[in-house]
This record gives sequence, C-alpha cells and structure tokens, in this order.
Amino acid sequence: MTRILVCADSALPDGEAIKVEGPGEAVAVFRSNGELYALADRCSHGNASMSEGYVEDNGTVECPLHAARFCLKTGTALCQPATEALKTFPVALLDGQIYVDVPEAAA
Repeated sequence: MTRILVCADSALPDGEAIKVEGPGEAVAVFRSNGELYALADRCSHGNASMSEGYVEDNGTVECPLHAARFCLKTGTALCQPATEALKTFPVALLDGQIYVDVPEAAA
C-alpha cells in the first residue's frame, strides 16, 4: 500500500469532497457527518468524477451526471443507472493531516 497525503484536516469541510491522484487511479475523499471516506473517483456507470458529486447527510454521494447514488462506507451502488460498487480505500487522520492508503501501481 502507498499512503498519500490528501490535505490538512481543516481543509475538508463536512459535506465536501476532494480528489487526489493515486498511483493507479484517482480517489475521492469525502467528509460526511464528521467521518472520512474514500472511494474510487470515477463513477462505475460513466465518466464522472465522484469528488464533484453531491454528498448527502445520509452517508451517500450522488453522481453529478446521472444521479446514481453510492454508499460512502461500502461503495455499494444504491440506485440505477449504476449497478457496480465503487472501490473503497482506508483513510487515516494523523497529526492534523488526512491520508488515504491505495494499492501500489502495477509494475
């Protein structure tokens, strides 16, 4: 695993998201109801950035293009048109900084 610095904890307000580039793919990091989550940034239904989606108070994010919703905790697709889950990634808060752990890039 590779640990990537996302941002300072204070730079990600509740209900917002930020996109970071991982070694293999982009990751969207969300704060919802005070909790941190990380999902693959690309919607499983189409070419949309989930970091630009709508973070809901119920722990979901809505795709900005097609209104598909995903669970922030599990990545599960919750409604059509998406049917495939998004990958999830571990998030850590260390010394006031947010980090996400992503797999190493394939050689």
